[in-house]
Amino acid sequence: MRTTTFAAAALFAAASLTLTACGSGDDNGKPVSVVSEEAGTKRAATVLDKPFEKPDLVLTDTQGKKYDLREETAGKPTLIYFGYTHCPDVCPLTMNNIAVAKKQLPKTEQDELRVVFVTTDPQRDTSAELGTWLKGIDPSFVGLTGDFSTIQAGARTLGISIEPTRKDKNGKLVSEHGTQVIAFSPKTDSGYVLYGEDATVDDYTKDLPALVEGAKP
Repeated sequence: MRTTTFAAAALFAAASLTLTACGSGDDNGKPVSVVSEEAGTKRAATVLDKPFEKPDLVLTDTQGKKYDLREETAGKPTLIYFGYTHCPDVCPLTMNNIAVAKKQLPKTEQDELRVVFVTTDPQRDTSAELGTWLKGIDPSFVGLTGDFSTIQAGARTLGISIEPTRKDKNGKLVSEHGTQVIAFSPKTDSGYVLYGEDATVDDYTKDLPALVEGAKP
């Protein structure tokens, strides 16, 4: 486990954030995702000395029902990720890494863990679309959709930048979104650990037992 402690404020001040492509875009039928990552770092996780407050988000789940993020995940170890189902690589890879690692936990701890996937492309990611996509990864994962401006504001409170899906000059769909996974403690409901897109199955497998307990990995 590669862990470093940083102030949350330093992450917000991230002039160091750079944009990288999340897919080749060679296939005209596939959108390109542009994602942000911390430049010049190989750390899998950052333990924050000033945790994030859980976003005050009320969105729609895969059953078409209202989902109050704070209420539904209160007192539960929770991982939150912002992405979209048409992403060709980073988003499914991240979710699959977490899903594989989760299966290594005892059944009781698996039942406690909440993994929440919030779409950054709500126009295409309907409740049904999210449900179908997540079913192929882990049916227990929570998928949320809703108004883009609400989602964008919620992501911003975690220092995650997302932009509306758009077409580039070649007509390809491009989505810009941060690729951070934020872990929230069941003890405080605060986001105290941040994972970058380079986090592996092994990283999550090693860290999840501690995260489920609300301990530092």
